[in-house]
Amino acid sequence: MRPLTVDSLNPTFQKVEYAVRGELAIKAEGLRDKLKEDDHGLPFDKVISSNIGNPQQKGLDQPPITFTRQVAALMEWPELATLAPNVFPADVVERAKELSTEIGSIGAYSHSQGVPFIRRNVAKFIEERDGYPSDPNHIFLTGGASAGVSLLINMLISSPKAGILIPIPQYPLYTASLAQHQGLPIPYHLDEASGWSTSVESIEEALEKAHKEGVIAKGLVIINPGNPTGALLDEAIQEKLVELCEKYSLVLMADEVYQNNLHRRETHPFTSFKKVVSKLQSPIPLVSFHSISKGVSGECGRRGGYFECTNFSDEVIALLYKMVSVGLCPPLSGQIALDSMVRPPKPGQESHELWKKETDTIHAALADRTQAMASRLNALPGVSCVDSPGALYLYPQIKLSKKARDAALAAGKEPDAFYSLALLDETGICVVPGSGFGQKEGEWHYRLTCLCPGVDEYVGKLERFHRGWVEKYGEE
Repeated sequence: MRPLTVDSLNPTFQKVEYAVRGELAIKAEGLRDKLKEDDHGLPFDKVISSNIGNPQQKGLDQPPITFTRQVAALMEWPELATLAPNVFPADVVERAKELSTEIGSIGAYSHSQGVPFIRRNVAKFIEERDGYPSDPNHIFLTGGASAGVSLLINMLISSPKAGILIPIPQYPLYTASLAQHQGLPIPYHLDEASGWSTSVESIEEALEKAHKEGVIAKGLVIINPGNPTGALLDEAIQEKLVELCEKYSLVLMADEVYQNNLHRRETHPFTSFKKVVSKLQSPIPLVSFHSISKGVSGECGRRGGYFECTNFSDEVIALLYKMVSVGLCPPLSGQIALDSMVRPPKPGQESHELWKKETDTIHAALADRTQAMASRLNALPGVSCVDSPGALYLYPQIKLSKKARDAALAAGKEPDAFYSLALLDETGICVVPGSGFGQKEGEWHYRLTCLCPGVDEYVGKLERFHRGWVEKYGEE
């Protein structure tokens, strides 16, 4: 019998890379296990998972929203309402009854596109947010936004020369999905000097280069607010991007999962691409993604999200339905949490006061941490960091000396990965090197979350490490 070897498998499996869960994350888990030993010999007492936007992860400990968990509890075990009659607020009990009537047991498959009742509630959420109609039949509930992104990229890649425009830096999901589905990334660079802004000129330059190389651009990815940058687009540039998609016949893929993570709402508000496309009466095909994993809900493990298709024909919607039906249905726990996210308690309802207190506290903590971390990182020698107005991350640039770069080369590592591994070994802080997101040649970055409590201790470790690094390797 022939053995099963890597070389005998689908070659796209080897091409897929996902830095957020890559070398550093794997090493961090090993260190976490080592800390359980009595004589572990490590210079730190905990591993800080700053590599991923996973708010409720142990060590980050963002508290769940009570309303979401109470509704989930009654959906899991409806008898709780009777067994604990004074525990659950009246609006929670009523919500659970309403959902139970529509869904039945959450142990059964739902409609492959998602529970129709919940899709109608998502459509209402979109209409109230944007002021334009939304069709629940063009909304697909998903196991997190990532599942929808992968499906749409798979759909668009029609030949080995088909490609998707992706921002640099980008969330590694996009390059991983393109590798998996044998598509080509068409990178366009964001402008760090102007707060990681997006320019039409940069995208057109990328399109021209792709055309010369025989690559057919099928879609444009916009992450707004940005990941890893946290940058927010204003409506003027959004309108130009829509016009660009019209000019080049591109499908616009709007990753908007951080739309509720806004740290300066007065000066940096969020506007959806659905609203812009509707206002302009543009014919471009638009796919908008959202998730329960971010915002203030942070319910990553429940795997819930949706995508909405705008200006898609019934024939294309039917094909998408056929593809999602292969997977039977998205997780019911994620669908229920999504319903709680798009239908939070209203003023006057029993749960509203606590819901508002919890969400306001999370928003304020993220905004304060982001500002404090950016300020302190910018005070370090050779570090510059855009004070992010949105999302959950900072993406500082680090200047690395020739001595440090030579040491990285000798170790067989990218310079920012070499820096990040040393940071993990000395402090227990796990970040993601910028080489995993893409960056201009000769520049180095890392991404870290603003979810970690205890900013003084957390940033203090970063500061001490960086100063020790500069003392060892010198400044650029």
